[in-house]
Amino acid sequence: MQIESKIESVKDQIWVVGGYGQVGQMICTQLGRSFPGKVWAAGTRMNRAEEFSRSTGGIVHPLQLDVRKAIDPVVLQSVKLVVMCVDQTDTRFVEACAKAGTDYIDISANYDFLGQVEQLHSKMQRSKATAMLSVGLSPGVTNLLVREAGAHMDQVDEADITVMLGLGEKHGKAAVEWTVDQMNATYQVMKKGKPAEVQSFHDGKWIDFGADLGRRKAYRFNFSDQHVVARTLRIPTVSTRLCLDSRWMTRSMAISKRMGLFTLLRIPSLRNGTVKAFGVIPGGEPMYAVKVDAVGWKKGKQVHVEQLLIGEREADATAAVAAAVAERMYRTELPHGVYHIEQCLSLQHVQEALRFPLKVTTKIT
Repeated sequence: MQIESKIESVKDQIWVVGGYGQVGQMICTQLGRSFPGKVWAAGTRMNRAEEFSRSTGGIVHPLQLDVRKAIDPVVLQSVKLVVMCVDQTDTRFVEACAKAGTDYIDISANYDFLGQVEQLHSKMQRSKATAMLSVGLSPGVTNLLVREAGAHMDQVDEADITVMLGLGEKHGKAAVEWTVDQMNATYQVMKKGKPAEVQSFHDGKWIDFGADLGRRKAYRFNFSDQHVVARTLRIPTVSTRLCLDSRWMTRSMAISKRMGLFTLLRIPSLRNGTVKAFGVIPGGEPMYAVKVDAVGWKKGKQVHVEQLLIGEREADATAAVAAAVAERMYRTELPHGVYHIEQCLSLQHVQEALRFPLKVTTKIT
């Protein structure tokens, strides 16, 4: 009688898709330090992946991969975790991860896509895999700050999230394209428990960013965190606003919106020109700030919780948080299924895994 022995392949690889991009390189480098020889920088351009691999001294391997094309789940049988740093239009690749039992992290801020991934919850559960969404600064840390603010209350009535981005930071092309595409967006938010239609760069609000940065006027923007935490943390009114460190630039964008100039961004040549212009705007600092203002009740009294985070280089913060979450998912088993970061982790969990913890100031009145 012949006995067949089945050889199981070791599931220990980490694929960072878009791993040779701005944020992807930092994630690969950080994970490469913790798991040398296990990390692969994946993308469509093999020459870029190889060039980056050489710059790491071979700690990170190169891999050619196009997530827009169908992929056989068998290819992923040795992959324990995928960190996705590029935008996708459908969930075929995530479904392949589900079939292969491969964990998945996504740093995308596109809620339309994240909503599609949420539908794969039972598929991920069946294969005993975890998909973690909203991983980065915004969404990501913003979600965790709202959760943290809620911990100081019995009930949260409203959460306002505000993101300030520094013009001195050079962002990756994909991040700039996404921002430009959202400038003319009309979208829905939750207001007193009901959906309300709003527009990007409308409805300005004065936000206090503390002694150093002062009060700034910020405008609605279609970041995904406001859509997510309204549901996951059961908050009836949630908004996310954006401002730039340059007051005149924020103001001129709001004026452009009022004049209807952002509608011209539908013209491809003007849209592409605007994307290029963002790369050469003078002035500004390579900084970011995040402010969460939450209002609710504690023991029958109204409470206002303010959470403020100021740091340097938003892309670095996104990469550091993504790498910290990836390290935790690689080493420990989280609940199976599809989750946003605040459903499985607290700010403290992420802080413990960061090499340089985020400096968050909390004020309760």
